[in-house]
Amino acid sequence: MSSTNLKIAQPYAEAFLELFSKGSLETLINDLHCLSSAINDSTDLKKFLSNPLIKSENKKILIKNIFSDRVDPNTLKFLLVLCNRGRVAYLDSILIKSIELAYKAASIEIVTVTSASTFTNSQQETLINKLKTMTGASQIKLEVKLDSNLIGGFVVQVGSKIIDVSIQGQLRQLSSHLGASLV
Repeated sequence: MSSTNLKIAQPYAEAFLELFSKGSLETLINDLHCLSSAINDSTDLKKFLSNPLIKSENKKILIKNIFSDRVDPNTLKFLLVLCNRGRVAYLDSILIKSIELAYKAASIEIVTVTSASTFTNSQQETLINKLKTMTGASQIKLEVKLDSNLIGGFVVQVGSKIIDVSIQGQLRQLSSHLGASLV
Protein backbone atom coordinates (compact mmCIF):
# COMPACT_ATOMS: atom_id res chain seq x y z
CA MET A 1 0.00 0.00 0.00
CA SER A 2 1.49 3.33 -1.02
CA SER A 3 1.91 6.13 1.51
CA THR A 4 -0.80 8.17 -0.26
CA ASN A 5 -3.25 5.27 -0.03
CA LEU A 6 -2.31 4.78 3.63
CA LYS A 7 -2.94 8.46 4.39
CA ILE A 8 -6.37 8.20 2.80
CA ALA A 9 -7.22 4.73 4.15
CA GLN A 10 -6.26 5.31 7.81
CA PRO A 11 -8.95 7.86 8.78
CA TYR A 12 -11.67 6.05 6.85
CA ALA A 13 -10.70 2.72 8.42
CA GLU A 14 -10.83 4.30 11.88
CA ALA A 15 -14.23 5.84 11.14
CA PHE A 16 -15.48 2.51 9.82
CA LEU A 17 -14.39 0.79 13.03
CA GLU A 18 -16.17 3.43 15.13
CA LEU A 19 -19.47 2.59 13.42
CA PHE A 20 -19.45 -0.75 15.19
CA SER A 21 -19.56 -1.16 18.95
CA LYS A 22 -17.33 -3.67 20.76
CA GLY A 23 -20.13 -6.26 20.71
CA SER A 24 -20.39 -6.27 16.94
CA LEU A 25 -16.72 -6.60 15.99
CA GLU A 26 -17.51 -10.08 14.67
CA THR A 27 -20.10 -8.59 12.31
CA LEU A 28 -17.60 -5.98 11.16
CA ILE A 29 -14.90 -8.60 10.52
CA ASN A 30 -17.36 -10.77 8.57
CA ASP A 31 -18.42 -7.77 6.47
CA LEU A 32 -14.81 -6.82 5.83
CA HIS A 33 -14.03 -10.33 4.61
CA CYS A 34 -17.15 -10.33 2.42
CA LEU A 35 -16.20 -7.01 0.83
CA SER A 36 -12.56 -7.97 0.46
CA SER A 37 -13.48 -11.26 -1.24
CA ALA A 38 -15.84 -9.51 -3.63
CA ILE A 39 -13.23 -6.88 -4.58
CA ASN A 40 -10.40 -9.40 -4.96
CA ASP A 41 -12.51 -11.95 -6.88
CA SER A 42 -13.90 -9.49 -9.43
CA THR A 43 -11.53 -7.32 -11.40
CA ASP A 44 -14.58 -5.85 -13.17
CA LEU A 45 -16.02 -4.64 -9.86
CA LYS A 46 -12.67 -3.20 -8.83
CA LYS A 47 -12.30 -1.38 -12.17
CA PHE A 48 -15.87 -0.10 -12.04
CA LEU A 49 -15.52 1.33 -8.53
CA SER A 50 -12.15 2.94 -9.25
CA ASN A 51 -13.18 4.46 -12.60
CA PRO A 52 -13.43 8.26 -12.13
CA LEU A 53 -15.60 8.63 -15.26
CA ILE A 54 -18.47 6.63 -13.74
CA LYS A 55 -20.84 8.77 -11.69
CA SER A 56 -21.07 8.10 -7.97
CA GLU A 57 -24.84 7.52 -8.31
CA ASN A 58 -24.18 4.57 -10.63
CA LYS A 59 -21.59 3.20 -8.20
CA LYS A 60 -24.07 3.53 -5.32
CA ILE A 61 -26.73 1.64 -7.27
CA LEU A 62 -24.30 -1.19 -7.98
CA ILE A 63 -23.12 -1.33 -4.36
CA LYS A 64 -26.73 -1.50 -3.12
CA ASN A 65 -27.55 -4.26 -5.61
CA ILE A 66 -24.53 -6.37 -4.71
CA PHE A 67 -24.16 -5.83 -0.97
CA SER A 68 -27.55 -4.84 0.52
CA ASP A 69 -28.40 -8.46 1.43
CA ARG A 70 -24.84 -9.50 2.27
CA VAL A 71 -23.58 -6.89 4.76
CA ASP A 72 -24.75 -4.97 7.82
CA PRO A 73 -26.71 -1.73 7.11
CA ASN A 74 -23.89 0.29 8.75
CA THR A 75 -21.41 -1.21 6.32
CA LEU A 76 -23.65 -0.37 3.39
CA LYS A 77 -24.02 3.23 4.62
CA PHE A 78 -20.25 3.48 4.93
CA LEU A 79 -19.77 2.30 1.33
CA LEU A 80 -22.28 4.89 0.14
CA VAL A 81 -20.43 7.63 2.05
CA LEU A 82 -17.24 6.56 0.28
CA CYS A 83 -19.07 7.00 -3.03
CA ASN A 84 -20.36 10.44 -2.03
CA ARG A 85 -16.88 11.60 -1.07
CA GLY A 86 -15.18 10.14 -4.14
CA ARG A 87 -13.11 7.71 -2.07
CA VAL A 88 -14.59 4.40 -3.18
CA ALA A 89 -11.60 3.98 -5.51
CA TYR A 90 -9.53 3.46 -2.36
CA LEU A 91 -11.85 0.76 -1.02
CA ASP A 92 -9.23 -1.98 -1.27
CA SER A 93 -6.72 0.00 0.84
CA ILE A 94 -9.43 1.00 3.30
CA LEU A 95 -10.49 -2.63 3.70
CA ILE A 96 -6.92 -3.78 4.34
CA LYS A 97 -6.43 -1.13 7.02
CA SER A 98 -9.89 -1.79 8.50
CA ILE A 99 -9.19 -5.51 8.83
CA GLU A 100 -5.91 -4.72 10.55
CA LEU A 101 -7.61 -2.36 13.03
CA ALA A 102 -10.56 -4.71 13.62
CA TYR A 103 -8.23 -7.62 14.36
CA LYS A 104 -6.26 -5.46 16.75
CA ALA A 105 -9.46 -4.37 18.54
CA ALA A 106 -10.64 -8.00 18.77
CA SER A 107 -7.19 -9.14 20.01
CA ILE A 108 -6.64 -11.30 16.93
CA GLU A 109 -3.04 -11.62 15.77
CA ILE A 110 -2.33 -12.36 12.10
CA VAL A 111 0.61 -14.70 11.78
CA THR A 112 2.18 -15.66 8.47
CA VAL A 113 3.78 -19.09 8.42
CA THR A 114 5.87 -20.10 5.43
CA SER A 115 6.54 -23.82 5.41
CA ALA A 116 8.24 -26.38 3.21
CA SER A 117 5.24 -28.72 3.63
CA THR A 118 1.67 -28.57 4.88
CA PHE A 119 0.91 -28.81 8.59
CA THR A 120 -1.38 -31.42 10.10
CA ASN A 121 -4.29 -30.13 12.19
CA SER A 122 -2.54 -31.10 15.43
CA GLN A 123 0.65 -29.32 14.33
CA GLN A 124 -1.37 -26.20 13.53
CA GLU A 125 -3.12 -26.32 16.92
CA THR A 126 0.21 -26.71 18.74
CA LEU A 127 1.70 -23.79 16.81
CA ILE A 128 -1.38 -21.63 17.47
CA ASN A 129 -1.24 -22.35 21.21
CA LYS A 130 2.47 -21.47 21.37
CA LEU A 131 1.86 -18.28 19.38
CA LYS A 132 -1.02 -17.29 21.70
CA THR A 133 1.33 -17.62 24.65
CA MET A 134 4.10 -15.73 22.86
CA THR A 135 1.92 -12.84 21.62
CA GLY A 136 -0.69 -12.65 24.36
CA ALA A 137 -3.43 -12.56 21.71
CA SER A 138 -6.75 -14.24 22.40
CA GLN A 139 -6.95 -15.56 18.83
CA ILE A 140 -4.39 -16.34 16.15
CA LYS A 141 -5.23 -16.26 12.46
CA LEU A 142 -2.69 -18.32 10.53
CA GLU A 143 -1.88 -17.50 6.93
CA VAL A 144 0.04 -20.53 5.71
CA LYS A 145 2.20 -20.29 2.58
CA LEU A 146 4.17 -23.12 1.02
CA ASP A 147 7.76 -22.60 -0.18
CA SER A 148 9.71 -25.65 -1.33
CA ASN A 149 12.96 -23.62 -1.21
CA LEU A 150 12.93 -23.88 2.58
CA ILE A 151 13.85 -27.59 2.23
CA GLY A 152 12.31 -28.28 5.65
CA GLY A 153 11.04 -26.43 8.71
CA PHE A 154 9.16 -23.13 8.64
CA VAL A 155 9.38 -19.36 9.06
CA VAL A 156 6.91 -17.54 11.34
CA GLN A 157 6.24 -13.82 10.96
CA VAL A 158 4.35 -12.03 13.74
CA GLY A 159 4.21 -8.33 12.91
CA SER A 160 7.82 -7.32 12.30
CA LYS A 161 9.26 -10.26 14.27
CA ILE A 162 10.52 -13.24 12.25
CA ILE A 163 11.29 -16.66 13.69
CA ASP A 164 13.19 -18.79 11.19
CA VAL A 165 13.42 -22.50 12.02
CA SER A 166 13.83 -23.62 8.42
CA ILE A 167 16.72 -25.65 7.10
CA GLN A 168 17.44 -22.90 4.56
CA GLY A 169 17.65 -20.39 7.45
CA GLN A 170 19.95 -22.66 9.43
CA LEU A 171 22.20 -23.13 6.39
CA ARG A 172 22.28 -19.36 5.88
CA GLN A 173 23.21 -18.84 9.54
CA LEU A 174 25.93 -21.52 9.37
CA SER A 175 27.24 -19.97 6.18
CA SER A 176 27.52 -16.55 7.79
CA HIS A 177 29.43 -18.05 10.72
CA LEU A 178 31.86 -19.70 8.33
CA GLY A 179 32.24 -16.55 6.26
CA ALA A 180 30.93 -18.14 3.08
CA SER A 181 28.19 -16.89 0.86
CA LEU A 182 25.13 -19.04 0.22
CA VAL A 183 23.56 -18.70 -3.21
